[in-house]
Amino acid sequence: MARFLIRRIFLGAVVIWLVTMMVFAIFFIGPGPQDVARRLAGREATPQQVQEVARRLDLNAPLINQYGSFLNRLIHGNLGYSYIHGQPVTSVIKEAFPVTLSLAIGAAAIWLVLGVFSGVISAVRRGSILDRMVTTFALIFYSVPVFVLGLLMLYVFFYQLSIHGIRWFPGGGYTYFSASPTKWFRGLILPWIALALISAATYTRLTRSTMLEVMGEDYIRTARAKGLPERRVVYRHSLRSALTPVVSQFGIDVGTLLGGAILTEYTFSMPGLGYTVVNAIDQQDLPVVIGITIVATVAVVVANILVDIGYAVLDPRVRIH
Repeated sequence: MARFLIRRIFLGAVVIWLVTMMVFAIFFIGPGPQDVARRLAGREATPQQVQEVARRLDLNAPLINQYGSFLNRLIHGNLGYSYIHGQPVTSVIKEAFPVTLSLAIGAAAIWLVLGVFSGVISAVRRGSILDRMVTTFALIFYSVPVFVLGLLMLYVFFYQLSIHGIRWFPGGGYTYFSASPTKWFRGLILPWIALALISAATYTRLTRSTMLEVMGEDYIRTARAKGLPERRVVYRHSLRSALTPVVSQFGIDVGTLLGGAILTEYTFSMPGLGYTVVNAIDQQDLPVVIGITIVATVAVVVANILVDIGYAVLDPRVRIH
């Protein structure tokens, strides 16, 4: 296990390193140091700010030295400085990341439980009315864009309830947990459900297909022939093996979501990473774009490492050497 972890962490570090090279090539290689500095400083930057950016980032040095300085800053947790916000990029991300993290954890828990449970029920009751209903609802939610479902939920649970004097759900925004746990929870219910219903449809279909495939395996038929209870066959043997691709999908989805759920955050006006990076692109705040890109890369790499570890825990057929 230790050798496996070391190998996976090393490969993950290589992926992050390659991404840093691509980011550097996209944002730091230009016609000249002043042009690069002007882009990084923003369109409202003064000539003095452009000169300061060029000096601080060593843009007059050879490219290899520039990349070395860029990589050294990243290793020490320095993601750059946003001249639009007037503060380090790490401070911008620290404000936005709790929003995205709250959205990701709550929605992921809901869609995983809902998707796997409905997928198992659909597979066990294959061909029944319940199976057709679950499959139909999964197809409907799979086809609906998250912003459409989000706007529909805002219309019903915010607008319609509000005009009748019922104000259970806010119309958008985000309240930090430290400010008010109750308002934090109420403000996240609709975003959680909207994102979870869309994602749960994928897990329902994936769980159902893998469960049907696993339940046709020889060792499942052997377990039934030995007289094991059907509940144990389904949940102890079939489901454990069927969860392997589900875990893989879950790790990728959560890792990607931690990089910013752009449509969901924009629909509900939540100032998370996705909302922040879109605004940064609109304002040409390139340091923030670079910082969030690096953070998203790290999140996806860490999620994939955890997925590989989960394989060995869930599926006894997987062996780690």
